[in-house]
Amino acid sequence: MEPLAIRLDYQKTIVKPLVIPQAGEGDAVSLREDHIKHPVSHPPELYVGLMSGTSLDGIDAVLADLGSDQPKLLARHYAPFDEALRKELLALHQPCPNELHRTQLAGNELARRYAAAVGALLGGANTSSAKIRAIGCHGQTIRHRPEHGYTLQIGNAALLAELTGIAVVGDFRSRDIAAGGQGAPLVPAFHDKVLRHTGRHRVIVNIGGIGNLTDLPPGGTTTGFDCGPGNLLMDAWCMQHLGKPYDDDGAWAASGKVLPALLDKMLDEPFFALPPPKSSGRDLFDMAWLNSKLQGGESAADVQVTLLELTCRSIAQAIQQYCAGATEIYLCGGGAHNATLCHRLAALLPESRVQTTDVLGVDGDYLEAIAFAWLAQQALHGKPASLPAVTGARHPCVLGAIYPA
Repeated sequence: MEPLAIRLDYQKTIVKPLVIPQAGEGDAVSLREDHIKHPVSHPPELYVGLMSGTSLDGIDAVLADLGSDQPKLLARHYAPFDEALRKELLALHQPCPNELHRTQLAGNELARRYAAAVGALLGGANTSSAKIRAIGCHGQTIRHRPEHGYTLQIGNAALLAELTGIAVVGDFRSRDIAAGGQGAPLVPAFHDKVLRHTGRHRVIVNIGGIGNLTDLPPGGTTTGFDCGPGNLLMDAWCMQHLGKPYDDDGAWAASGKVLPALLDKMLDEPFFALPPPKSSGRDLFDMAWLNSKLQGGESAADVQVTLLELTCRSIAQAIQQYCAGATEIYLCGGGAHNATLCHRLAALLPESRVQTTDVLGVDGDYLEAIAFAWLAQQALHGKPASLPAVTGARHPCVLGAIYPA
């Protein structure tokens, strides 16, 4: 199939090759560009990774060369969701009229959006679709209920394969759940591959809609789990009161005062006391959950900073309880751009150095998308990519359903 003719915002497509530092390297690693001057010695193995997460903000798309042990990020693209699609996806997280039909239509629309993002990505990188081994597509989570034995990520992978002419690997979570696991988080296996240090105890904290962490103790077992809400409650509260999708740099939150009684009530949620493995999402942490904690009459800014404190406390307490001895904390995801949040988290973890993954030469906004490109590669090669120590599954699993081109 000829490369897609779809063209989006190329200004957001970066075509300068980037390198993820190899596992076990030393201090904060700068991006190396040796391969630009010297041809790579391995045959390229190109994959596309697509990620649209709990924040419902849009699609992260990456082009990655996974032909060696050192993944190379060749290009990236971001395609935001419009408000109509975002509202429909948000509505489908709860029972609603005609939800089966609406879910299928939304999945088809997402497949078209994913295909457009792939077209923009490959067009900006001047790369033919024929060179891509597969697309790893996380899909959009609508329900995540591992306690009932299922999870649902929509996006019609069959239609995506048809539209792009590229094999698609999707539905990464179901196989782990079938083996008794949580099906999430799945990215810790990739963190273990590319961000582990042989002599330093690192924790990788992804602050998307939900907050989750990966514990990488030197010489120890990699673990990870969801901590609680990341940005999703703060974003929803900000949209409701300011009409903005997020609190830029946490400036609005910084104008308020933490409400101790509200914070205590939120921290009493049983999820926080559960031991790992555990995972969560909008099935629990949504506006109905927040409204059930409010008395009424609270200052909106005070609620916002209390939600920020909830995110920071849940992450910090999880690290202190389950990642004892960690000296380096690296943040990624949208929350890593919130200066107020980052400063507060650093204050709660004074024994650790809190930085973003950027200091390691890794763009935290696209780390998850690269991980799903890698998960697609693992699926095509028939290699297990789940970590039972993270998800609680009975055994490692090959993850993903493959839809040939």
